[in-house]
Amino acid sequence: MEGRATARYVRTSAQKAKLVLDLIRGRMVDEALAVLRFTRKSVAKDISKVLRSAVANLQQREGASGDTDRLWVDECYANQGPSLKRIRPAPMGRAFRITKRTSHLTVCVREQPEAVTAIAADAPEAAAAGSAATGGSAAAGRAPRRRRRGRSGR
Repeated sequence: MEGRATARYVRTSAQKAKLVLDLIRGRMVDEALAVLRFTRKSVAKDISKVLRSAVANLQQREGASGDTDRLWVDECYANQGPSLKRIRPAPMGRAFRITKRTSHLTVCVREQPEAVTAIAADAPEAAAAGSAATGGSAAAGRAPRRRRRGRSGR
């Protein structure tokens, strides 16, 4: 399940917003909110609002569990919005252009999949292999073969 929220036309540059978004990417939601609360950037407050909105959007979806402890920030990015062009008077009748930049903030929140526990289905096979090895069959001189689990032993 995924929840997504976007804030458009936020009055900060995308470059400054990306500095804060990099701090929360890949973290659990509670941890990300704590990081945003103590970040000394003005855009952190806006990102916190977007993150809370993404969590609320996910909780409203059908089939979503209400457990916020399993939510994490999957992706977050800032795109450049339109720039406001302003004029600043300069000496000798000239004018300098000021660009006031805006950005679009997007945060995606996902639910962490539940941990799947392995069921001990190998117990009957291991008991049968052990009795065959001791019963005097052709494989009596060898130890029973063990199956590898996963890729850790390779």
